[in-house]
Amino acid sequence: MASCSRIIGLVRNTAPLHNYTRFSLTQFRGFRTTAIMSEEQIEELKQNPYYSKYADKIAKLQNTSPEEFLGRLSAHDERKKAVAAAAPENQRDFSFPGRPMPKMSADTSGEKSLEKIMKVDLLRDKTPEEITEIWTKFFAKQEKICAVIPAETYKIMQQRFSEFKTFLFPIPRKNGYEFVMVQFLNNEAHFTTLINFQAHKENAPECLGMVHYTELMEDKGIVLMVGEYDKDTLDAREAKCLADQVEIYYSKPTDSRKEIMEKFKNRPMYFDHNDLIKEFNSIAIN
Repeated sequence: MASCSRIIGLVRNTAPLHNYTRFSLTQFRGFRTTAIMSEEQIEELKQNPYYSKYADKIAKLQNTSPEEFLGRLSAHDERKKAVAAAAPENQRDFSFPGRPMPKMSADTSGEKSLEKIMKVDLLRDKTPEEITEIWTKFFAKQEKICAVIPAETYKIMQQRFSEFKTFLFPIPRKNGYEFVMVQFLNNEAHFTTLINFQAHKENAPECLGMVHYTELMEDKGIVLMVGEYDKDTLDAREAKCLADQVEIYYSKPTDSRKEIMEKFKNRPMYFDHNDLIKEFNSIAIN
């Protein structure tokens, strides 16, 4: 079953895959427990990696308004339970190396054309909203992901595709995270699991391929994206998760995400994959 965004942004209609915690704690600084809090709640707070940033505010709130503090803690627990209930029961385990792809000849690297999917001339008299509906319905029953991206957003993404041609994204697995490598080539994005890249390098099999069609970018102000994923490696939810992360890092990255990308490209000795996991857990992809 296809999964598509309506318009303005990449595939943003995904239910959370994981417990996307907004804050966490590594230290137990300035925090006083109460008899009302359970030992499990206390232990969870101790483990949260963002506690050092918010410890003073948390301690002040607990001292001045313990009822409000416990109310927020209870609400957090309820959100956590709701996310866990919505998560797939059979979340995938880590991947194993697959077979390498056959080497491609030099004349097979031409850009893909929107005309091979649908008649572009039939879209010329349509509004962006009408094209979005057509694009969404076209892939509604296909096992692909799709999106309609504003032209200005995609131009920003193009610049970063050129600057950071290779990057890494995490996806949740049963016992942790698996990393997926992406490489951008013109208007295409090619994804492979890190374990396959390590085993086969440039011949690593793809787990997701995304194509951005720019034929309507100038006169309609939109770019059409479609992505096809390997169902043995990813499901639709995980493919959308990767597409979301492309948008987050390449269209509107925070300073911390810019720093991670810069380290990955220019200062690999300072790059830490745990920073990617922290960023992943700090955002809710919905």
